Amino acid sequence: MRLRRLHLFNSPPGVDYWDHAKNRAIFERVSDKCYIPTNRLILDLIRQHGESFKASYSLSGTFVEQARQFRPDVLESFRALADTGCVEFLDETYYHSLAGLWEDQTELTEQIREHRDLMRKELGVEPTFYRNTELIYDNRIAKTIEAQGYLGIATEGTERILGWRSPNYVYRPSRGDSKLKVLLKNYRLSDDVAFRFSTGPSWPEWPLTAPKFADWLAGNEGQTINLFMDYETFGEHNWAESGIFDFLRHMPGEALKRGVGFSTPSEVVKKFEPVGEIEVPFAISWADSERDVSAWLHNEMQQQCFNALRDLRPYVLELRDPEVTHAWRLLQTSDHVYYCTTKHMGDQDIHMYFSPYDSPYQAFINYMNCIVDLKNKVMQRLRK
Repeated sequence: MRLRRLHLFNSPPGVDYWDHAKNRAIFERVSDKCYIPTNRLILDLIRQHGESFKASYSLSGTFVEQARQFRPDVLESFRALADTGCVEFLDETYYHSLAGLWEDQTELTEQIREHRDLMRKELGVEPTFYRNTELIYDNRIAKTIEAQGYLGIATEGTERILGWRSPNYVYRPSRGDSKLKVLLKNYRLSDDVAFRFSTGPSWPEWPLTAPKFADWLAGNEGQTINLFMDYETFGEHNWAESGIFDFLRHMPGEALKRGVGFSTPSEVVKKFEPVGEIEVPFAISWADSERDVSAWLHNEMQQQCFNALRDLRPYVLELRDPEVTHAWRLLQTSDHVYYCTTKHMGDQDIHMYFSPYDSPYQAFINYMNCIVDLKNKVMQRLRK
């Protein structure tokens, strides 16, 4: 939910901080370029290959809200995928938030519960597998997720936690008594599709064809290869003219020819036992070259916004106003603080590609204005 441009002396009515016109325009554009054609293609692949082809999705509550409001046909296309029995929908935080990084995990569990109710209501599914916002994971989050009853959790297969080991196996958290299973994203193969597909001759492996990628999959050892990427990889970040849809159309068949099958995350963790443990005392993610949480907490601007929202929680909950609580949680969406980063080189280029602002400082000022406006209104009402 992108923010409207807000000045402290121009407070919006109520807690309406959203740029509705921009949200609608972007959602409709990406629906036409990505969601509708890719969902149709995935459905065709399931009809073609039957249960031999599987796919999984993690849809935030904010995504579902916008689909409901702007493009009900997108939501209907996901319902059609759910009805096939070959697609798994994962749980996550409803608001795609950083609540998992708060010391108190209560907010995280409440947002998970809200998301679980949404998946049941809109798609008729009961998720059994969890992925946290941006694949953020540490020992504490793993403990919280296991307590919620999930079979497994997904995170980044970074060398920071694996060392010499492969991401192509099932692991478990470092606590010896843990029943939770951890699936690690194979970031090299995932990024070949998500980031390098359209790079052109500067990438030695360009062009990436379905047979070539299937050969790479077949050449990997292990129990499972976990490919995880933004859905906008198909049609939005890589336009149709790049050949990305042709690649997606043919890749599953090429993989199946080579003996590489497809499973949902829940099927994988039911089938395989962990080969070892992963110890993650610090938070990791799939973002930026560091694959930690510096994409959101790198500088003082980001930390100030993060802390201000967290510290507002008891006052928002005391007010017991569903509209205010919803607005406060929408402000927690990780993208808002992501736009405030001041990194350098390639990582910063990616941040600016997604940002609707001209600079991270402009993003910070607008974001903080919204947070301060909400805080002032909450405090005024509590005093009354």
